[in-house]
Amino acid sequence: MAVFVAIAVLLTVAVFAAVLWPLWRESRGVALGAVLVFSLAALGIYELVGTPAAINAPAPAAMPRSMEEAVVQLKAELERHPERADGWQLLARSYEMLDRRPEAREAYARALKLTPDDPDLLVQAAQARLFADPGKKIDAEAVAMLRRALELQPQQQRAQWFLGVWQRQEGRPAEAAQTWEPLLAQVDAATAKTLRVQIDAARKDAGQPPLPAAEAPAAVAGANALAVKVSLDPDFAARVRLRGDASVFVIARVPDGPPMPVAAEKHSLQDLPLTVTLDDADSPMPTQKLSSLKEVEVFARLSSSGEATRQDGDIDSKPVRVKLPATAPVELVIGAK
Repeated sequence: MAVFVAIAVLLTVAVFAAVLWPLWRESRGVALGAVLVFSLAALGIYELVGTPAAINAPAPAAMPRSMEEAVVQLKAELERHPERADGWQLLARSYEMLDRRPEAREAYARALKLTPDDPDLLVQAAQARLFADPGKKIDAEAVAMLRRALELQPQQQRAQWFLGVWQRQEGRPAEAAQTWEPLLAQVDAATAKTLRVQIDAARKDAGQPPLPAAEAPAAVAGANALAVKVSLDPDFAARVRLRGDASVFVIARVPDGPPMPVAAEKHSLQDLPLTVTLDDADSPMPTQKLSSLKEVEVFARLSSSGEATRQDGDIDSKPVRVKLPATAPVELVIGAK
């Protein structure tokens, strides 16, 4: 139990920031950064390292003093309980936070051996292989994972996106455009606009004309997606000196519930105003996804430290409660009175 408490505290207090870029910005696939790990992650560790009946179990000789030590202890527990796929996923995401990409790749591979037919995990494992590759190339094994994910879930958007990225890398722009075009009917208008740029670039490389506007399907948000528009209040921006390297977090969490998010994305201050689409791909843990909720509280945080956990001087927008599925984008204004 003491191991659980120590790791829970470290994971909760450390709160490494998510660097999950939007799906369509050069790659919300090609540029997956570290995923948020909050107290919810600690609950997952609890299932690995203890049970309520073990509260009086002997404590270890030493408590972990850093995130690295906590990860070492988690890895040790997984060596004793290697059957826990969710634990291997948690370890993989922890490695991503520490920028230990090859180890993240291997941890995802262990999780995938235990749950080979999880489409989301297949895509995460493919992403991990991409980031562990020195040339940031999508290899044959990752392609096989993406194809399998699409067999299991034909509407898996990130798998479609990655597959198109691989086709572009392989010099097959016409196939990439064909792979991406169906996504226009599955995403919100802002995302579709960005996606069309990528499609038209691929079509141009293939010697094809741009996609006619009449052929572009109407873009709508998926049932498990939430479009969020974030802007900076002009008066606030005029009277406050903002750091150019400040970060903006877009966060959805359970209303009146625990503080950890069910979905979150990190962006740069220079990206404002921006529109993002929060969905299950932005969930910190597989045990808690946006699509499982009927209502969420959404807000944006301006962070000078670059960390998602609120620090002195951080500015939050007014939170907005949203019933899911949402029919219109949520609008957030940072600094508004």
